[in-house]
This record gives sequence, structure tokens and C-alpha cells, in this order.
Amino acid sequence: MAVSMETFAQWKNTTLGKLDQSRKGSVDERARHVVCLLNSQERFFTTSSCSGRIVLMDGPPEGGVVQKKDCRWLFISHDPCRSEDLVSALSRSSGEAVLKFEAFVLHVQCHRLEDAQLLVRAARRVFANVQMTFICGKDLLMLRRNLHSVAVNSGFRNSGLTVSRSGKIIMAVRSTHGLEVPLSHGGKLLVGEEYVHFLTQKANQKMEENFRRIHRFFQILQAALTAETPDLQGAEDPAVTPGEQENQAAVYRRRRKRHQSQTHAELDEEDSCSLDDCLDLFS
Repeated sequence: MAVSMETFAQWKNTTLGKLDQSRKGSVDERARHVVCLLNSQERFFTTSSCSGRIVLMDGPPEGGVVQKKDCRWLFISHDPCRSEDLVSALSRSSGEAVLKFEAFVLHVQCHRLEDAQLLVRAARRVFANVQMTFICGKDLLMLRRNLHSVAVNSGFRNSGLTVSRSGKIIMAVRSTHGLEVPLSHGGKLLVGEEYVHFLTQKANQKMEENFRRIHRFFQILQAALTAETPDLQGAEDPAVTPGEQENQAAVYRRRRKRHQSQTHAELDEEDSCSLDDCLDLFS
């Protein structure tokens, strides 16, 4: 059962009133319109976000898996970068330097399961392999029936939905659209500048694709919200062309009807599967 709107509003005010604990200390500009759109709705609020970043981290000399808490940040950018900047940062490495591209990530707390399902539908249009984890309870059968088709036929990779015993429903939008390459060992560069330049191009290409996915996710999400709330004005995406937003609601409604008919067919076929086959349970 969903918590009361009063309790949810208290959670929202407390979370949004806290200081930003990220390294940057503020919402990334490339994700701000998505964050503002969700926080303008009474049934949603964001708990964390990152628009995507290119990172060069220096791990301990003894090697092993590079953990963020144990490393030095030699370089970080939330936009495409230059190979010269990475080469310069690599000169400061004294351990195991690793170049990473990390894609857009967003965590949203939702008032009801129906609200979370709206986000799942929007996310799966852009990413793939949506995963869900639920607490055992009397709503489990309803959850399975509403959301099992999302796990089978998904769009946002590595996204997930969790429901805690206290009633908190968190939707995590994540992607496996990443890159991770070791570049130095014991402070010694293992590759030449030409290869660093090649990796920079690859990371920048992934960053541009990441921005396109954010743009598409915003459009789909806004269209879904607008279809339910026609007077929604929300945040504006600077990348949207004139007239594009007006067409999104009608497009979304048509696609939603097709999705519902597909979902019913899938559920009829899958009704015999056990709950353990469909959902992971945690305590």
C-alpha cells in the first residue's frame, strides 16, 4: 500500500532541502531539465543524478580493482574532452590510472507503484534490460502482473525499481553504455599518446550518444506526464525543436495503446511462470 501523500511530501521536502553531497555540489546542467521536470511533480522527487562523465582515476600502486573511495581523481569532465588534457593528467599518475566513461544515472523516489511504472515505461524506451526487485507482501501479485512485461521487453539497460518495507519506492535509471580502460601501472604509462587520442574520441562519442539518450528520455517522460496531466508545463529541454513537444503526447498515447495490447498477450503466455522466475526478493 502506498504511503500517504503527506508522508511522501515530508520525505520530498527533507531530501530536496539537504545540501548536495556530490563532488560537484550541484545538479549537472545536462540533466537539470530532467531533474526539474520530475521535482515539479508532487508524486516524484530525485535523490541523486549525474548527466554522465569522463573520469581519469589513479588507484593504489599495489593494483587490484580501482575503487572510487581509494583513488585520486586526476581528471573529470561532464562534457566531451581533449586528449591533451588526459595526457597532462596522466603525467601525475603514481599508481594504476584508469580512464572511464560513466553514463547518465538518475534515482527517483515515487509516491505510488503506478507512478514508478510510468518512469519504467519511459526508461525502457531508451535503455534495455529493466530489472526489478521487490519486498514480499500482499501487493506482489499485482506488481508481477503490472511490471513483468517490462523486465521481458525493456529499453534502459541496468535500470531497476526497489520497494522497501517502509514504503519507499525508488526508480533507478542506469545504462551499461560505458567505457573502462587501464592506462598506467605503477605510475608508468602503458600506451602512447596516439592511443590516448583514440580513446578520447571513443569516450567523446559515447558522451554525445549519452546526451542524445537524455534528450530522448526527457521527451518521452514529458509526453507521458503531459498525457496524464494536459496542463503540465514542466521544464523545457533546450534541444527540442519547435513543434516537437506538441506532437509527443499524441505519439505517446498511440504507442501506449500498442504496448498495452502487447503486454496483455505476453502476460497470457507467461502466467504459468513462478514468481521466483520473475522477481528477485530482498529483505
